Amino acid sequence: MMNTSKKPAFNITPGTIITGKWQHHSYTILKTLGFGATGTVYLAQGKRGLVALKISEDHMAITSEVNVLRHFSKVQGCLGPSLLDVDDWDVRNIGKTLPFYVMEYLKGEDFLSYLKKHGNEWLIVLVLQLLADLEKLHKEGWIFGDLKPDNLIVVGPPPRVRWLDVGGTTKMGRSIKEFTEFYDRGYWNLGTRKAEPSYDLFAVAMVMINACYPQRFSKKDESRHLPQLIKAIQSAPLLKRYEKVIVKALQSRYHSAQDMRNELMEVANGRIDKRKPIRNEVAPSSITQTKAPSFRQKQRDIKRKEKYRGIFETMIIAILLIVAYFLYIAGHIM
Repeated sequence: MMNTSKKPAFNITPGTIITGKWQHHSYTILKTLGFGATGTVYLAQGKRGLVALKISEDHMAITSEVNVLRHFSKVQGCLGPSLLDVDDWDVRNIGKTLPFYVMEYLKGEDFLSYLKKHGNEWLIVLVLQLLADLEKLHKEGWIFGDLKPDNLIVVGPPPRVRWLDVGGTTKMGRSIKEFTEFYDRGYWNLGTRKAEPSYDLFAVAMVMINACYPQRFSKKDESRHLPQLIKAIQSAPLLKRYEKVIVKALQSRYHSAQDMRNELMEVANGRIDKRKPIRNEVAPSSITQTKAPSFRQKQRDIKRKEKYRGIFETMIIAILLIVAYFLYIAGHIM
């Protein structure tokens, strides 16, 4: 569920039984799932089956992540894993009490492995799902922060992208507390590390680039980072098709995840000129001959457009899923 290059502060061997100091629930450690700056996540067996257990020496970090997961549970949709238990563990051999929490174990494939196995045709479908979830998160006043493939997993069927580690989630307006260089706009000198929607959307663009460059790459010229990224986009056929959307995200020109999602949908459907901005032009004669609509009429028109847009988006996603599925089946038959 997690995968980083940092070494954990301590290691709990498989077979160890962790019993909560207050709730008295017991969990048998099976293996390490991953580790990061704020702790280590283990696959464990509990009374309710397999769970993911995160433990750390940092009480404040654990408290912060628990609060985020509790908040996620109030948001409509499946943003992250469900929180199941929170407790402390008295570790006698080191004489410490370590905080831990238990969450839903999401069984699936990590983001890049899924694309490698099933084809990059799924990239846009998964990114559209990701942007819809980010829109919900941002409306609640949070920024994911450390958004990267390691923190994404694809579950299903049907394929559905879910979030894993919420250690970098930050309240909007504050400074990003945890990031990974390749996905951080500050690293590329293309923006600040202020927690705002455009920070996450930059990371989404870098996740798309990473999908076509699994080994990643480092910045070269200290003063020409955007041209380097644009060259990488133009060199990958899949990315080149969505160049306008990706570059706008790299330049922090989207105000919301929904804006980026709308344009990505339009490119996927072939309804947008990737070189020119979209304009809604009205013939002068129609302006003079048509009576100005009332406020209520405008509200009805807005609701009608939102309804049709929702239906249209659902149809496009369904079509993309069907096409990707048949390509996947055809690949296995051959």
